[in-house]
Amino acid sequence: MKLKVAVLFGGKSTEHEISIISAIQAIGSINKDKYEVIPVYMTKNNDFYVGESIGTIEEYTNIPQLLKKSTQVIWVKEGDRVSLVRYPMKKFGNNVITTVDVAFPIVHGTNVEDGTLQGYLATMGLPVVGCDVLSSAVGMNKYVMKTVLKDNGIPVLDCKCYTWKDYEDVDALVAKIEAAFSYPVIIKPLNLGSSIGIKKASDRDGLLEALELGFEFSKKILVEHAIENLKEINCSVLGDYEEAEASECEEPINSDEILSFEDKYIGGAKGSAMGGQSGSKGMASLKRKIPADISSEMRDKIRKMAVDSFICLGCTGVSRIDFMIDMDTNEVYLNEINTIPGSLAFYLWEPLGMKYEHLLDNMIQLALKADRENHKVVYSFETNVLEGVHLGGGSKGSKM
Repeated sequence: MKLKVAVLFGGKSTEHEISIISAIQAIGSINKDKYEVIPVYMTKNNDFYVGESIGTIEEYTNIPQLLKKSTQVIWVKEGDRVSLVRYPMKKFGNNVITTVDVAFPIVHGTNVEDGTLQGYLATMGLPVVGCDVLSSAVGMNKYVMKTVLKDNGIPVLDCKCYTWKDYEDVDALVAKIEAAFSYPVIIKPLNLGSSIGIKKASDRDGLLEALELGFEFSKKILVEHAIENLKEINCSVLGDYEEAEASECEEPINSDEILSFEDKYIGGAKGSAMGGQSGSKGMASLKRKIPADISSEMRDKIRKMAVDSFICLGCTGVSRIDFMIDMDTNEVYLNEINTIPGSLAFYLWEPLGMKYEHLLDNMIQLALKADRENHKVVYSFETNVLEGVHLGGGSKGSKM
């Protein structure tokens, strides 16, 4: 029998629409002879829907109409079986839409990529494709990620983290930033991707604008020095804690100082965001050089750093790791990791001869491997500790 793979996408995230594109690209490329694919759309309220039209990109031009002809479901665990069940349930008849063997979240951003969804699915005992709760959370939190990598000898730019509380006294916050960094600086929301809320500041007025933008999208922001003569290089990694390999490197081409949301996903293209029937262009019309215009020595260095970082952060499946080269010093810095990259970065594997279908198959098999390993770990044991517990008549606050 075919393995039933539920591909989840959407969710309460600023990158909701990009998730739809990434997931439906993947759904079109998964080996249907080997897997039965169940598209599961998450609304911006985190309600789950299935149906014949859920996996069709054209239907998302009118989402309210799509939901009317689709079925809302909830996840139900009964013994070792996890099912998608109609909600609200009918009084008569079978409410089980389908069972699920593997969950494949293809989601981007806060509330979905940050370990929240992964934890929910793992609690039901489902094998989950991609990073686990911890690596997802660390990868999303740029400050924690940089701290872990720096502690393991992987070069990152020094940074500072500030909160809404700091922003209450904006003059004091500006003074702290100016004392710690020289201009120009970059302001980033702590836990967002797709370049949302990121702004470069070359003076105090620019800094005030950048802080306002950053705090609009996140309760915490990251500040770091901006490299002025910058070359961006991205590299994907496939594997797990035991073995991982690096993809080809790409050099994205931006139309501004910072690679923007528009550069990544819109780029002025009037055609399909799917990049053709097979989605071979990835992430809409983003201009990129593949392979990147770097020396073979720099390529080897970045690919090794990518694998080392992936393993250091405990990642599984496919991630994309973004690097910065300071062209004045030729120093390389890891900028961030995308634990569920746009289009799953499949376009970085095609130059090495790995088709998208095989990349997806590898990701699913890695999830099954991790699930088998989890079943070898003891998570509970029999104890009689409750037999001797007396709470003193229900006294409030008593721990024993």
